Amino acid sequence: MVIDVSGESRYAVNRKRVREVVQRVLVAYGVKAVAVSVRIVGDRKMRELNETYRQISSTTDVLSFPTNEAGGKFQGFVYPKEELLPLGDIVISYPKARLQAMERNVLVDEEIDALIEHGVKSLLGHHPDNEQEN
Repeated sequence: MVIDVSGESRYAVNRKRVREVVQRVLVAYGVKAVAVSVRIVGDRKMRELNETYRQISSTTDVLSFPTNEAGGKFQGFVYPKEELLPLGDIVISYPKARLQAMERNVLVDEEIDALIEHGVKSLLGHHPDNEQEN
């Protein structure tokens, strides 16, 4: 399993914690030999990605780009070893995560954990926003 975490230096993110969250979700789903990349960006970059890939001219908290999607989505940050399946890329807006953490009265790291978990599940094809709630 390869988990690449990168981001702008002005966004203080615990890379070890990010890797642990990704790994925990993948293990829970029984996924082992994959490569995932997580990139922490600002709102300007997130708005640009959201507009390019979703035609929505605003920022968002998390975007996931599975490498297996038809039409070849983003795939801009994963550099897997050959024996690993490149699962995809997760992009998180640090400013949006910080704002949501304040609104929910949680630590920014906790909000980022939740966004990463959402992103990994999305890469695996689990889309809770599109499912009917019980």
